[in-house]
Amino acid sequence: MGHHPILRATRLAFALRPMVLTLPAAACLIAAPCAHAQAAATQRYDIPAGPLTATLNRFGVEAGIMLSLFTADTAGRQSPGVQGEMTVAQALAALLAGTGLDAVPRAGGGYLVRVTPAVGAASALAEVRVSAQAEPGGATEGTGSYRALGRSATGTPLALGAKETPQSVSVITRQRLDDQHLDTVNEVLEFTTGVTAFRQGMGTDLEGIWSRGFSVSNYLLDGMPSAVAGSMQNTVMYDRIEVVRGANGLMSGMGNPSASINMVRKRPMAERQISVSAEAGSWDRYGVGADISSPLNDSASLRGRLVVDAKQQHSWIDRYQKKSDVVYGIVELDLAPSTLLTAGFSAQSDRHDASMRTGFPLTYSNGVATNFARSINIGPNWAYHAPQVNSVFASLAHDFGTGWHAKIDYAHLRSAYDSALYFLTGSIDQATGLGGALWPVRWQSTDRQNSVDAQLNGPFSLFGRAHEAVAGVSLSQLHRDTGDYGGWMGPWTGYDGSIGNLHDWDGNANVPVFVKASDTATRENQLSAYVTARWSLGESTTLITGARAIDWKRVADTTTVAGAQSRTELRERGVVVPYAGLVHALDERWSLYGNYTQVFQPQAASVRDGSNRPLAPEQGTSYEAGVKAGWLDGRLITSLAVFRSRQDNLAVYNAGTDAYDALQGITTQGLELEAAGEVAKGWNMSAGYAYTSSKDADGTRANTPIPRHGLKLFTTYRLRGELHPLTIGGGVNWQSEYGYVGEPAQKSHAVVNLMARYAVSRQLSVALHLNNVFDKRYYSGLSNYGAMYGAPRNVMAAVKYAF
Repeated sequence: MGHHPILRATRLAFALRPMVLTLPAAACLIAAPCAHAQAAATQRYDIPAGPLTATLNRFGVEAGIMLSLFTADTAGRQSPGVQGEMTVAQALAALLAGTGLDAVPRAGGGYLVRVTPAVGAASALAEVRVSAQAEPGGATEGTGSYRALGRSATGTPLALGAKETPQSVSVITRQRLDDQHLDTVNEVLEFTTGVTAFRQGMGTDLEGIWSRGFSVSNYLLDGMPSAVAGSMQNTVMYDRIEVVRGANGLMSGMGNPSASINMVRKRPMAERQISVSAEAGSWDRYGVGADISSPLNDSASLRGRLVVDAKQQHSWIDRYQKKSDVVYGIVELDLAPSTLLTAGFSAQSDRHDASMRTGFPLTYSNGVATNFARSINIGPNWAYHAPQVNSVFASLAHDFGTGWHAKIDYAHLRSAYDSALYFLTGSIDQATGLGGALWPVRWQSTDRQNSVDAQLNGPFSLFGRAHEAVAGVSLSQLHRDTGDYGGWMGPWTGYDGSIGNLHDWDGNANVPVFVKASDTATRENQLSAYVTARWSLGESTTLITGARAIDWKRVADTTTVAGAQSRTELRERGVVVPYAGLVHALDERWSLYGNYTQVFQPQAASVRDGSNRPLAPEQGTSYEAGVKAGWLDGRLITSLAVFRSRQDNLAVYNAGTDAYDALQGITTQGLELEAAGEVAKGWNMSAGYAYTSSKDADGTRANTPIPRHGLKLFTTYRLRGELHPLTIGGGVNWQSEYGYVGEPAQKSHAVVNLMARYAVSRQLSVALHLNNVFDKRYYSGLSNYGAMYGAPRNVMAAVKYAF
């Protein structure tokens, strides 16, 4: 017997009389009449026709009920869907119409989906497998929604709904990833409320992600912190991207008050599902892919999924080209009715040639602003950046049958990169285009991270009320082997980096010869223990308290080619990162919340002061308060948040000293507004506004390259009647002015994008994406040494066939 992988937690199977214990609402924990009231209440549903298993899982989440079923019975069947306002029983009858199945109430609550018995057949029930919505963050794939229908464990280790989480959380669902054709996590973050994504280079390591005035450094894979997987990951592997704004030390242990990015992997389906896709767009951008998911045995207790993707792309930037290949595989095995084993792997390999790293100069030697064509590439032909990220992972989850669950996760990630890049220096003469020179550099490193997380969670009673608790231990070991090729090359090393007229330069330049100077082996260990509890203070009020205790150590051993050795060692012991959050439900629609947490973030190994000493860890505090509301039976969620954080030891690069300064007392405050979900039948929307202001200890504005205001909107609508196969959509990203003091700034600007998708048949769909509709000329990134243009108007066409 198999179960659906999306909603798979809390499975109890007893012979003869299976009983289900669930937590559809807090009141149901302590009052049995809740189930009867829930069954009698009506609710509006708009679930389209589709595979029966997926349709039932979506219904279970929206209705807040437990469904027991055999996936062997539901696999291969189609549901006609359900539309309109009705009771749970009426909606289930509509969903199962014509399938040969029916639903009967369970004594312990919820419903059992079964094959309709023949007249006179015995009514005794055999052992069943239960599929429930206790799984944190139910999969968004197939829901067609811009709102996550399940719960998320990204903000805290607890699995909480959007209105139950005392923090700002944005979920970019699979539907939205497809609608906007967002290929990388970096592209996702460009369209995420409260996040600023700067393209400071093309095909390099300079993809800057900022939130709430600070650089984003926390990335997680299925909730586990990752030191080697970042914003360049391909989204083809993921069901959704969850963005928690603000400090998130409970989940990651370390971090700053910016944001945490959780990349949630796709899971196998209980039903066979195969799709192939192809795309072609401006500047010779091409790609193909396939996604195969299927049960691997008759009972569907073993399920697998394989995703492959390959892209070959040029760009509006002259000479630049990129190649990217991705393979992702995952299997799930029901070891027992209450035990699930998951294992998988992924491999992503990218290659960027003629990379442009530092951007073009903003002014000529005479102070006049440059006005280069958007196709300019100041990168030499020999420049390249070749990163690879591979992973293997496994998870074992067990349900003890008492509401308590245990889970242990393991992940091994390997990240390797090899880059030959440059820095453009000199002053460019406006008339001749001469005066520029390249300083080459080579960076090469291989990182290997092993992570283990063991967790126990479940309900408990105290003072006559029901509460929840999570306790766990995490261990992370990072091994980094870095080759040092002597740093920047220039006249002082005998390298002549002079280039010709920058106005018509063809990329030809002296090819540098990089000679290794030393090797550095860095070992970074983090051991942490955490505990979190969600206390029910009343019918409408919950308090979340928690803390993570951290031991952290970094040892770096350097050996020169001549054999000289040196060691740098840093250690932090007994660091405690506390967290507290309060949620009060005003009524069924509105809830208020607030949270407090501390911040702890060791600096990167390369962050050193003018005396070549490591900077002390970043530390600070973060506060947030807000209000959330659910509309249209919870299909649309709105939120308003205000926040304030204070950070010490913030590392800022000083170009004059080629080192970092540690800024103290950086205070950031602001507000965020967001709405995401289904506005009406067939109408999805995600909209957000963010205001951020950062000041230093003297009250002077800090982080001026970050815009204070940002507005992001994207919406799609599926037409009705004869045009029902057509979905149209569009959006706008607007940012206020930003830039360095005394340098040319990027004025406030808006970029508009459009899309259309047509379902030719049930299996075949075609889509067209038109980006930067009005061909806005703007900088996508600014630094104190150059700028990058954003992409001009471009088009991408895609076709997908599912069978």
